[in-house]
Amino acid sequence: MSKSKQNKSRTYGRNRIFSRKGRENTYESDSTYLLKLIVVVLLGTFWLKFAQPMEIGSFVMTGIPLGLLVGVVIVSRFEHFQYDRKIWYAILVVITVISYFVPAGIVL
Repeated sequence: MSKSKQNKSRTYGRNRIFSRKGRENTYESDSTYLLKLIVVVLLGTFWLKFAQPMEIGSFVMTGIPLGLLVGVVIVSRFEHFQYDRKIWYAILVVITVISYFVPAGIVL
């Protein structure tokens, strides 16, 4: 019987997000992060508002958050790590709720 070595790749240290000392391994520059933040804020402010509110049963709808819907799709496609997606989703939802009360968006 001959002993054969199994060639296993050692990925336990390469794919860590945090180093053993607790520092985060960042892979994007500050300008990339700022660009993402600006895009998410702009998407959160994009509403399709109606001049006359629509009534569906007892529910009154004054607008549709199109930027929120597009932003969720974009964030889910381009962010690799789950905790990054959670942060972008939280920012997107907060900006969308705040911009609901501000006269921003397209009025039909």
